[in-house]
Amino acid sequence: MTKNPAGTLNYPISVQRLPQNGLNIKIEADEKERAALRDFHELEDVKSFKADLQIVPWKKDGIRIRGKVRADIVQACVVTLEPIETRIDTDIDTLFVPENSRLARLPLDENGELVISAEGPDIPETFSSDTLDAGAIAEEFFELAIDPYPRKQGVEAAPPLTVDVGDDNDDVAKPVNPFAALKDWKQET
Repeated sequence: MTKNPAGTLNYPISVQRLPQNGLNIKIEADEKERAALRDFHELEDVKSFKADLQIVPWKKDGIRIRGKVRADIVQACVVTLEPIETRIDTDIDTLFVPENSRLARLPLDENGELVISAEGPDIPETFSSDTLDAGAIAEEFFELAIDPYPRKQGVEAAPPLTVDVGDDNDDVAKPVNPFAALKDWKQET
């Protein structure tokens, strides 16, 4: 991860010149960066975005990034479309190793099958240049913390659509199948 593809937060850090006791980095998005975050992540607004990161050497040639991302955002409720203000407060603890590092290899068992434990540690991510983009890393954790289906407090999901079938039992309503209109459709070749 060397450059943020969205171009919203770019804070490249040279990992070859990293002090032994690490670096502390504070990122605070300006108005232009907050607008770019808003547009890229399809939010109503990003009122604030701050990241406090500690970047330290890890093992022989790896990098450990720990810290916190805090943001105040506005999203649209998925039911009412009303604006919802949300506070994001998420922790970062991730590892990076050069792509040729033995630490980047996936663990295999004696049969050569991949071994991944849901409770075990994450496998370090890899990087290929001499820089890491601390802004892109902070933005990745920001994105993971955004509720993909925000709902205003007290609002229930919309009930399923029903249609009155109109046969002998007039009070009977059946759910509408969204694919019912396609049942008679045939593709012409």
